[in-house]
Amino acid sequence: MRYPFPMTALPLSDLLLLLAAVTAAGLVGGLVAGLFGVGGGTVIVPAVFYALEVLGVGGEGNLHTAIGTSLLTIVATSWRSLRAHRAHGAVDEAVLKSWTPWVAAGALVGAAVAGVTSMQGLAIVYGVCLLVVAAQMGLLPERVTLRRDLPEGWGRRVTGTVIGGLSAMMGIGGGSFGGMMMTLCGRPIHQAVATASGFGLAIGAAATLGFVVFGWDAGGRPPLSLGYVNVPGAIVMAVLTTAVAPWGAKLAHSLDRAVLRRAFAVWLLVTAGAVVVKAL
Repeated sequence: MRYPFPMTALPLSDLLLLLAAVTAAGLVGGLVAGLFGVGGGTVIVPAVFYALEVLGVGGEGNLHTAIGTSLLTIVATSWRSLRAHRAHGAVDEAVLKSWTPWVAAGALVGAAVAGVTSMQGLAIVYGVCLLVVAAQMGLLPERVTLRRDLPEGWGRRVTGTVIGGLSAMMGIGGGSFGGMMMTLCGRPIHQAVATASGFGLAIGAAATLGFVVFGWDAGGRPPLSLGYVNVPGAIVMAVLTTAVAPWGAKLAHSLDRAVLRRAFAVWLLVTAGAVVVKAL
């Protein structure tokens, strides 16, 4: 059994480059989360993955580590976001209470599936799901709806599990799929973003635990990683994203959101393709 917390030292130059990449990912991820409510994981995962690949740190588990590390940062950012939204009374507590168990269960399932999936397979799932997020941001109006209200019964169970599972496999919070689902079901955009931040907390906590457990004995991980979660990287990015996200939220009110959403959607398309090509 391999030691679950590898301590191999990095050259100082590589360590500084990795720190720079993590810092940049945290700053940009926080701005993106505040601007669009989609979660910084859409920025953090590819940034960390590319940094590890370029520096030759880790190995086959680099994409798993990037996703697991992103999920731990989501715990901090979602908790702060949920507190802020609750202070403004924007969270639908009934929806949060009834959907959270299924979202968290789905996150554990997603982490388990990711744990036995190759880097190439995980990259394909990540790329395809990122294309869906990009299409939603770039093509659909913010207020388009497909039904009058949220599904209940088995519809809620299945939808919540799928949201949690896909989010865990991508290293993102609840804003991308949870917020999208709520707006498509007729909920106001501000309520959707606020409530989905609670989904993100459940996804981050459950999936982080899963990525630690299922990566416990994995080889080819960066130094100071617990399972598939790089602890120092997650701490740095969590501090930065929680600090910067409010700036992104303020900036969103002073810029043309439609233009920003389309530009970000194009960036997501390029990112999805780049991650898949690099992994394959």
